[in-house]
Amino acid sequence: MEIKRSGSQPSGKGPAEYFTGQVRIDPLFAPPEPARVAMALVTFEPGARTAWHTHPLGQTLIVTTGSGWAQREGGPVEEIHQGDVVWFAPQEKHWHGATATTAMTHIAIQEKLNGSPVDWMEQVADGQYSGTI
Repeated sequence: MEIKRSGSQPSGKGPAEYFTGQVRIDPLFAPPEPARVAMALVTFEPGARTAWHTHPLGQTLIVTTGSGWAQREGGPVEEIHQGDVVWFAPQEKHWHGATATTAMTHIAIQEKLNGSPVDWMEQVADGQYSGTI
């Protein structure tokens, strides 16, 4: 048994290579192999978002506070709220983050395949984020 005590793992800043705006990542759990699951609490300040990305085995988001936006490639920008659970299928290209005016925090759960839980792509353009393109 392993217990990760609250506050025992340092927070990190979302790297500018993969995020736009102010993003804080608080690791929750990443057990050793052969387990594949990884979890983090991610907080997006207003206007902050991920870059486009996919997950080899999919991703689940549980929105814990605030309001945000999420979009899969080819679909509309969808509003997400506290209590919502979002599932992205394996290899589904998508992004997610806060709305322009409201912060949002979610728990992100994904599994690693060949050691990697995510494949990062290009940044989300401002027009894509606002839903105007």
